Amino acid sequence: MRVLDLQYPTCPVRNILNRMSDKWSLLILSTLNQNGVMRYKDLKNAVPDISQKMLSSTLKRLEEDRIIKRKMYNEIPPRVEYSLTPIGKEFMPAVEMLIAWALEHFEEITQ
Repeated sequence: MRVLDLQYPTCPVRNILNRMSDKWSLLILSTLNQNGVMRYKDLKNAVPDISQKMLSSTLKRLEEDRIIKRKMYNEIPPRVEYSLTPIGKEFMPAVEMLIAWALEHFEEITQ
């Protein structure tokens, strides 16, 4: 069994949690998981309190991390669609468990 030093800067757990624990990533991933392929405007409407700048930067980072994929169509006007990659889909059961836990314990924790 591999022992992880969570204090060490290259710890995988520490780094993944840092990447996914911002305010928007899990909301965007959950929305894509529920809806499949979505356009930018549809994502913006699904998460109405996110700014365009934050949505764009979060999508870009999730794409760089290979959690989502961006598909651009050579059309006028341009059409861009976002969806989960296989690794993103593999991550979703953990996200769903976290969401279920948060719903179950929200009142206890926020009192």
